[in-house]
Amino acid sequence: MKILGIDPGMAIVGYSLVDFDGNNCTLLSSGSIQTKKGERESSRLLEIYNDMHTIVEEFKPDAAAIEKLFFVHNQTTVMPVAHARGVILTVLEKFGVPIYEYTPMEVKKVLTGYGRADKKEVEMMVKFSLNTDNLPKLDDTVDAIAIAICHSRNVN
Repeated sequence: MKILGIDPGMAIVGYSLVDFDGNNCTLLSSGSIQTKKGERESSRLLEIYNDMHTIVEEFKPDAAAIEKLFFVHNQTTVMPVAHARGVILTVLEKFGVPIYEYTPMEVKKVLTGYGRADKKEVEMMVKFSLNTDNLPKLDDTVDAIAIAICHSRNVN
């Protein structure tokens, strides 16, 4: 099963494609969509739409796991992230990809056993789950991998 993990954002959308064979996860691809600050929001959303369209069309995932929006302390980022997330959900729906949503706390709990784990603990469990010491440098991409792995553990 190919799982597309997505960490939505307006400036950076992290994504990953993980293959889950029923027991193990293998990272097939990962990366980010980065939009330019200072551009019109509508232009940035179109860029996210077009890039996500290309990713879904190319990889043909069996399922998508995306971070669920939750109330954050920085209220200025809530609306742009919600807009980006809406564009991503639209692309997934257009292609008929089943969508599964997880809060950051759910992802942390599934990967580490503790819903308030820090980034380093999550990163360590992502490395362990993929049996690798090499992860992408960008936190958003690592988060997308964690979200995909979380879904793989909820498939059964």
